[in-house]
Amino acid sequence: MYLSVIIPAFNEEQLILDCLNSVAHSLTAHQKSGFRHEVIVVDNNSTDNTAKLAKKAGAKVVFEPINQIGRARNTGAAAATGDWLLFVDADSLLNAGMMSDIFNMIESNEYVGCGSVMHMPNLPWWGAVAMHLWTTTSVLCRWASGALVVCRTDAFREVGGFNQEMFAADEIDLSRLLKRWGRQHNLKFTILTQHPLVTSPRKVQLYSGREIAQQILSVMLSPRKVLHDKKKLPIWYDGRR
Repeated sequence: MYLSVIIPAFNEEQLILDCLNSVAHSLTAHQKSGFRHEVIVVDNNSTDNTAKLAKKAGAKVVFEPINQIGRARNTGAAAATGDWLLFVDADSLLNAGMMSDIFNMIESNEYVGCGSVMHMPNLPWWGAVAMHLWTTTSVLCRWASGALVVCRTDAFREVGGFNQEMFAADEIDLSRLLKRWGRQHNLKFTILTQHPLVTSPRKVQLYSGREIAQQILSVMLSPRKVLHDKKKLPIWYDGRR
């Protein structure tokens, strides 16, 4: 097995080392004979020390000049040489239990890929309710969160990767495509639930409940129009850190 870990990163100097350390710890805890891995950080036109810190930590760094999450993920995948791809956001932390579940999923030869439920610490009550609703939807619909997507490289390339016409929710589009590819090859797509991915609650800290509610409502009322227009997605793209 050869696993390529891909981390898209835009101005993530505050969190990139924590993410990389979690990756290293999780992989080291599950070293097996014949297992190889690479770690690729995609510098998505950062203006801080993200790329420098990632290089110093030993990651391979590639550059994507256009600030778009799906495009950054695709750039990382284009540079990857593994037969499995693991996309994880720079503000998230892998854990050894989750990595064990991922390896078991891969080694079963029954799956095209997976996502994971998430844990965001220190959420206000309304944030916890929203997270619970998303978790339920994610598991029932088998929609991966963009914070973690794992899939076979051949399937990823054949379905065309992340949709670069979308500026958010492209992971849901990819989940749909991978499920279809999996059905054609008698393979499943699942959401892991035993060891949640810990991800930063910073959006809840940086944006008011009103701002977040307005963003969610705009997507619900006009998904195609909003998800295809970067200017209509400030919570993803206004650069607050």
